[in-house]
Amino acid sequence: MKAIQRRTVWRDGAGRSDDLAEEMPVAFEYNGISHAVMLATPDDLEDFAVGFSLSEGIVARRRDIFDIGIRESAAGISLQIEIAGDAFARLKAHRRSLTGRTGCGLCGVESLDQVRRELAPLPATKPFPLAALHAGMRSLPAQQLVQQATGATHAACRVGRDGVISHVREDVGRHNALDKTLGALARDGIDARIDTGSDALIITSRASFEMVQKAAALGIGTLAAVSAPTAAAVRLADKLNLNLIGFLRQESCVTYSGHGTLEEVKA
Repeated sequence: MKAIQRRTVWRDGAGRSDDLAEEMPVAFEYNGISHAVMLATPDDLEDFAVGFSLSEGIVARRRDIFDIGIRESAAGISLQIEIAGDAFARLKAHRRSLTGRTGCGLCGVESLDQVRRELAPLPATKPFPLAALHAGMRSLPAQQLVQQATGATHAACRVGRDGVISHVREDVGRHNALDKTLGALARDGIDARIDTGSDALIITSRASFEMVQKAAALGIGTLAAVSAPTAAAVRLADKLNLNLIGFLRQESCVTYSGHGTLEEVKA
């Protein structure tokens, strides 16, 4: 299934071709057991499988994922993920049903206790340059190919201290785009937990509680959003020592958490 579908639409009484972002159910199955269904763009699915598994704490390390099978059917796509026995045992002990909707990171959580994961605060690191975030934000739109064609997707990417971006991933769901980028990094052997100050993430959406939680779970020390964070996201960022930036656009931004751990240097 392609991420972009073309069809005829009518504007001002005239027919024309238009591109639409595809959205379909993607089911996550671990060792043959169904765990979650998310509505997502059917692209970069192996990245999605790895990133979701890591950011949700289903596996602790990339090497705990042995194999990923992708099966298409009329109903949608199944990601058949084989994981290590100890990870699967933990999953069965703490299972939750996550029949998700687009952009909904906590749909179907069975109890309040399952909303917040116990994560250790990130270690103190050298300041991250704000100029690099602005440089990354300037570069990102040119690499959002599905967004350019359809106007319907979010993006996430890694940005280094030099302002160079990589691992750009897109999806109709903002959580999905972030998971895809996190998975792409893991599949390339990039582990931010080794040095939480080396990389940051940029997301073209608001920064919600779970976006902060996902980034911190993989050791990302700085998360910058083009839109606003929620109050819960800011409180969590404070607790986890994560630099949280909002309204990253047009050479300006707002620092919500981590002031004093960012290099306030003009781009």
